[in-house]
Amino acid sequence: MKLLSYLIYLTLCVSLSAQTPSAQNSNPLNKRSAKSVGMSLERLARIDTMAESAIADSDVPGLVALVARNGKIVYHKAFGVADAGTGRELQKDDIFRIFSQTKAITATAVMMLWEEGLFKLDDPISKWIPEFKNPQVLDTYNFTAGTYTTTSAKQEITIRHLLTHSSGLGYGAIDPDERIRLIYKEAGIIEAVTQKHVLIADNIKKLAKLPLHFHPGEKYTYSMGLDVLGYFVEILSGIPLDEFFYSRIFNPLGMKDTYFYLPENKVDRLVMTHAPKDGKWVPYIGDGIIDPDYPFKGAKSLFSGGGGLLSTAIDYANFLQMYLNGGELNGKRLLSRTTIETMMASRVYMYPGIGYGLAFSVLNKKGVSIGGLGSEGTFNWGGAANTQYFADPNEQVVGIILKQTFGQRTDDTRWQFRQLVFQAIDD
Repeated sequence: MKLLSYLIYLTLCVSLSAQTPSAQNSNPLNKRSAKSVGMSLERLARIDTMAESAIADSDVPGLVALVARNGKIVYHKAFGVADAGTGRELQKDDIFRIFSQTKAITATAVMMLWEEGLFKLDDPISKWIPEFKNPQVLDTYNFTAGTYTTTSAKQEITIRHLLTHSSGLGYGAIDPDERIRLIYKEAGIIEAVTQKHVLIADNIKKLAKLPLHFHPGEKYTYSMGLDVLGYFVEILSGIPLDEFFYSRIFNPLGMKDTYFYLPENKVDRLVMTHAPKDGKWVPYIGDGIIDPDYPFKGAKSLFSGGGGLLSTAIDYANFLQMYLNGGELNGKRLLSRTTIETMMASRVYMYPGIGYGLAFSVLNKKGVSIGGLGSEGTFNWGGAANTQYFADPNEQVVGIILKQTFGQRTDDTRWQFRQLVFQAIDD
């Protein structure tokens, strides 16, 4: 009863206070000259050349790029078209499907609730979602019959495992293991978006019954862990995930164009997803995995914490700037600086030079030597429709490049942009 009373009390606190005021008062991002923040205007112009070349070579149909330093926007431009079919020119404030960029926002929501004392990072998720009790690890799979055997996992899945993609969960249709893909398909798991009437609770409860790749905590494998945590946020807060995001993250940060589903008056700003065909870019019509019409058609009932959001370059830049500010923006504190330090320090191994923290991949000392990726502690990620972002706490730099393509054969802007941003530092 004591725990129940505490949960009720904290749920009321969530509904009454979206965030707390801060002694800090950093302004939302606004424009300044490159020189004023130690960047070279002439060197930033190399991004123009990169973008124009990529479009001329049909690497991408269009892109929006944004660079900020010390909380000031020094570069924000659009190139090419938003819709290759109609020829509509891309605008700086156009809205993109950001897919897995959603994950960092869900992780932020989780850590906001962690700061309220609702759970420990190493608590088992089954404490709140009982379907995850006694997880099983995939052992053998019969491709002819579609049957499989499992062994009992050595430990339960914890919230930390879900945040760091070390839970053993898979990723359905995009999973590298064909066995997991088939098992998830048979179970009817929705990875991110759908026009069908699907609730996050139903999707996650089905997922909880499926076998894992490996024993929780053994290693990193990209997964639906943040979708599970989206449901976890709903359970702890007592409100739908979209409402939590709006009241506690988007509204405080001034993210006025970030949604799971677009309002009617903003549909004309949505960038078309594209795919290459016969040397040209054409509207992407889907492949059974990604639904090209999800933001504005269908039931609009699933709130995917792993990949369901839409946003703009400026909105997402303000979200990243909040992290560079130590958890505060515009006098509103979402996270403590100490919490962010924990999020960046708690990592699992991904690749040489890169670990995954509690919300982002994070560059370590070895990663700095690769070149062009930033200082130690630089964090980044991206989305399935070819979007990328990074933020460097040491240099106080944010970089975002948004495109909307699937199946692209070449796109050097994925790495060139980040390299060109850092070479423009001039102080």
